[in-house]
Parts: sequence; structure tokens; C-alpha cells
Amino acid sequence: MPSAHRPALSRARLATLTLLTLVSVLTGCSAGLDPTVRVVPSASAPGTPRSGQPAASDAPAAPAEVAVPSVGITSSLMELGLNTDGTVEVPPAEKGMTAGWYTGGAVPGEIGAAVVIGHNDTRFGEAVFHDLKKIKEGADITVTDKTGKALHFTVTATESVAKNAFPTEKVYGPTQERALRLITCDGDFDAQGHPVDNLIVYATAS
Repeated sequence: MPSAHRPALSRARLATLTLLTLVSVLTGCSAGLDPTVRVVPSASAPGTPRSGQPAASDAPAAPAEVAVPSVGITSSLMELGLNTDGTVEVPPAEKGMTAGWYTGGAVPGEIGAAVVIGHNDTRFGEAVFHDLKKIKEGADITVTDKTGKALHFTVTATESVAKNAFPTEKVYGPTQERALRLITCDGDFDAQGHPVDNLIVYATAS
């Protein structure tokens, strides 16, 4: 299953956690925060007006489905938030064939990083992103929103990274692109039978 990583902090949380994080960085102690996380500006939550950006009434509709035709993936999208420890939720194992959209990032189609997370496999067997590792640069990813509008994204890169070195800022941090990231597990298994890496697919609006 995807790792429990923390996203780049939103402006709302930035104000309250800046001091704690600065202490963490200066002392070398994580103080309960993932030591790979640093305070970086990020997009506001979907629907929050931003300077030069549309008001909530003009914001893109929430995503309902993701499809990667080249590797045979099609899934509805559940909404994912944060766990109590600040890590990103993942779909429950019993819904392994359903991917999820992280609501704290951008809505697919708006400026910023939209993040979709899915399992490679679960205790129930192969899951929705099992074949994501077969995706190639230039492949199309289609996200359909709740109004039925199809948004197309082109894969620009993929990378496999150790879960303990997850590139939080690169994945969740601010960008002027209409970006999409797909995340699942990858790599060998540890002693507990969990994959040690994450596969990240980077794409931008076509």
C-alpha cells in the first residue's frame, strides 16, 4: 500500500506549525513531524479563493474517475484527507480497486499539484494501480469530473523512491503547472511484507 507520507503544509496549517517545525529543524529532532517534511508554501484547499485565481464558484468540479487506457486502469475516485497524525489517508484495503483523490491538494485541471493515490495490492489481492508500473512517458491519463467533463494529462516522468525518502515538496509543493501525480507502492518487500518504495507518476495537463 502507499506509504503514510505528509503533504506540503497548507497556508492554514503553516501559521500554526511554523514555530514547531523550525524548532524541529534546528534541533534535529522531528518533534512528532516527519523529518523529511519542511515548511513550504502550497496551494490552498480546493474552493479557497487565491490571488489571481477563480473564486470558489468558478473552481473546477471535483474529480469522479481516473483512467489510464494504456495500462487498462479505470477507477472511480473516493475523497482522501489527512489522518490524525498529519499523514495522507489511503483507500481502505477492502476498497483496493478504488483510487482516491487527496482533497488537500489541487483539483485536477486547476493550477497546482493534484494527487491521486491507489494500492498496488492488498491482502485481498491485486489492486487498482497494480499495473501502473507499466506506464510510459507520453501516456494519457484522463480524469473525469463530477459534471462529466474529461480532463487529459500527459505523463512527463516516473520515479521509484524509498518510502523513507519520499519527495514531499516535489509531489505536493507549489507549481504553476496544472499537474497530476499518481502514487502507489513499488519495489522489494521488507521483513513485514510491505513494499519499501513508492512509484510516483508525474503528468501535466494536455
